[in-house]
Amino acid sequence: MSSLGQDLRYALRSILRNPGFASVAVLTLALGIGATTAIFSVVHAVLLRQLPYSSPEHLVMVWEKNPYRGRAQNVVSPANYLDWQTQNTVLADLAAMVDARLNLTGSGEPEELAGQRVSANYFKLLGTQAALGRTFAGEEGRPNAPRVVVLSFRLWERRFGGDRSILGRPLALSGDSYNVIGVLPRDFQPLGPKAEFWIPASLDPSLNYRERAGRFMTVVARLKPDVTLTQARSEMDTIAARLELEYPAFNKGWGVTLVPLAEQLSESLRPALRVLMGAVGFLLLIGCANVANLQLVRSAGREREIALRTSLGAGRTRLIRQLLVENLVLAALGGALGVVLAAWGIEAILAAGPKDVPLLDRVRLDPFVLLFSVAVSAVSGILFGLAPALAATRPSLTGSLKEGGRGASGGRRGQRLRDSFAVVQVALALVLVIGAGLAMRSFLRLLAVDPGFQPQKLLTMKVSLPGSKYREPHQRVEFFRRGVERMQGLAGVQSASAITFLPLTGLASATSFLIQGRPAPPPGQNLVTNVRIVQPGYFRTMGIPLRRGRDFTLADTADAPRTFVISESLARRYWIGEDPIGQRLIVNMGDDTPGEIVGITGDVRHYGLDREATEMVYYSHPHLPLPFMSFVLRTGGAPENLARDAVAVIRSMDAAQPVSDVQTMEALLAESVSPARFRLLLLGVFSGAALLLAAVGIYGVVSYSVTQRTHELGVRMALGARRGDILRLVLGRSTLLALAGVGAGLAGALALTRIMRRLLFQVTPTDPATFLLVALAMAAVAIAASLVPARRASRVEPVVALRYE
Repeated sequence: MSSLGQDLRYALRSILRNPGFASVAVLTLALGIGATTAIFSVVHAVLLRQLPYSSPEHLVMVWEKNPYRGRAQNVVSPANYLDWQTQNTVLADLAAMVDARLNLTGSGEPEELAGQRVSANYFKLLGTQAALGRTFAGEEGRPNAPRVVVLSFRLWERRFGGDRSILGRPLALSGDSYNVIGVLPRDFQPLGPKAEFWIPASLDPSLNYRERAGRFMTVVARLKPDVTLTQARSEMDTIAARLELEYPAFNKGWGVTLVPLAEQLSESLRPALRVLMGAVGFLLLIGCANVANLQLVRSAGREREIALRTSLGAGRTRLIRQLLVENLVLAALGGALGVVLAAWGIEAILAAGPKDVPLLDRVRLDPFVLLFSVAVSAVSGILFGLAPALAATRPSLTGSLKEGGRGASGGRRGQRLRDSFAVVQVALALVLVIGAGLAMRSFLRLLAVDPGFQPQKLLTMKVSLPGSKYREPHQRVEFFRRGVERMQGLAGVQSASAITFLPLTGLASATSFLIQGRPAPPPGQNLVTNVRIVQPGYFRTMGIPLRRGRDFTLADTADAPRTFVISESLARRYWIGEDPIGQRLIVNMGDDTPGEIVGITGDVRHYGLDREATEMVYYSHPHLPLPFMSFVLRTGGAPENLARDAVAVIRSMDAAQPVSDVQTMEALLAESVSPARFRLLLLGVFSGAALLLAAVGIYGVVSYSVTQRTHELGVRMALGARRGDILRLVLGRSTLLALAGVGAGLAGALALTRIMRRLLFQVTPTDPATFLLVALAMAAVAIAASLVPARRASRVEPVVALRYE
């Protein structure tokens, strides 16, 4: 321990004597360690850290699936859910949930809240206890039970100031009174959207839900302790097959799939995190190679010191330990600064990351992440220190002790090692930059996709009417009709309308339909379409072209014959060589009243720019008067300037009616591509840093080589070599290093970029244009980095060079 303390003191003195070298080394390592720690904190929170539930490894999500319709994870029928409960022997319990949005009134500003209706056993199944009060009792999930609500910790703090007397207090939610019975812990992770309240949902086993409702529930289950996932899947497949035979009209083609909860919650981030973790690993390796090169250059200047220590009796192992201690001190300083950079990086990641991504809010610098940072620092110290230490301590006493002699570090072996590190840096940087280039091309292709509407100068906002106040269909129809009418009268509004689910929000409704005059399809092969309900003028306001026929008008009232407008893709699929206008449909949305197709519109990509255009049937609102719609306003100027006036219109109609999600359509479009933009941003930052470090590495190698060869260059110039000859000589060597690095990097990129396949849009992982452009750019950067030392070499005076050393 005393010799270790001696080594530490000497290492600190050595670093203080070379502040320039130490600063560059520490900053380089801090960049790599900080980036690695920041991304690992996300990986730890999303992929590694245990979920905040009791025995989370036994929790699974249960979905219905239908390969015929391309549905791998579909929401669940209430009837099938009830049958699963009674027929399975592998699940300890099942719980259902349905997303709900209710209006909070009577305690401050009216506000629409996102929440869930859940079966009464939901929190018991998850093993979640209330932080304040209690969760649901079994009887509270029965029909006509007293209305109760459980609040999230965030809502309790945000809206009620953390008042502990909230228990037992009635809350007005969409006009109904609910008693608050509990507040959940701060770290509770909702399954699905960021819910802020939970109310009991009840199912009556005596009702025939297969005739009354479709599929709309999400189901979570807990495996029995002695049951494996494979066993559970096998039995649930058997139950699904039995239900398919028993109810062919409803269940033909439908099966069951079980997904571990941890896998389900991390599904959207898992592919990107793997790529990003690989990227920061490459960045760290480039930083280590860079510092190793610095150490090799520095060790060449310490040959006499090391040779003198050896001649006085120091063993090679002792010298290597001394040098490694110096490297570990540098790594520790780089790690400490890297933790600071990681803390800033985590804040930037959370600020720039996509919204409403499960588990992302758990990202933090916890003790496990800090321990990882310490380990990375230690490994980095050994990685960048071992090769220089071995090279510097290779015995060469006679030459090193002579004045001006060179040992291993300054000779050919040391030069080959430095060259190897430079080639590795260029190769690793090239792989990173190609990855960023592929992400950039993919993102640009995504932005170039036509969404099917014109998002510019569109303001949107959502209004959900409480059922207790607007029970009658005509009340809902009148409210939204008057709302559109008044908003059209606002100064600066060119047109206004409304729709149930805006494009690119991820919200949807779909159902089966029949074409009158054609035979009904066999069970399990029903025709399926998406459905939206709109106000007159919606297509004009959104900039969706009307291809044929007409739009809805105010004459399409509840008493008028039912009419439909369909999308182009639906028309192409089901009316090949026919005219859909005038054809009649029966759409399964609560009744079987047939309606006539009166118009065909252009296709819209409702579910994302990277998804196919959506086949759609549009209803007129009076024919399906749902209580929620999103208003859309096309403006002549900046749409956000009209937000206050548009909200005021709704408040003038009903002072207790909240308005939510007030934003421009361009903001919605930007949010829909935020995952791709987020990946591009991080890969761009990492590849830029890698490119800089690689350029610095090439510069260092060439610069040191020029310094070592100054005497040789002077001889060449004295024998008649011109400055151009010297410039070509130096650049030729750096070009060879660059080409070697580019060649190795291209081979690595061809093998590694395939893991990006799921993250790319209309771009292959081996896109030739990206590979060629990045390879040329990388070679140009590497050669440019060697220009300064090459020019310096060409300007050395022969007399000075001949006296060098």
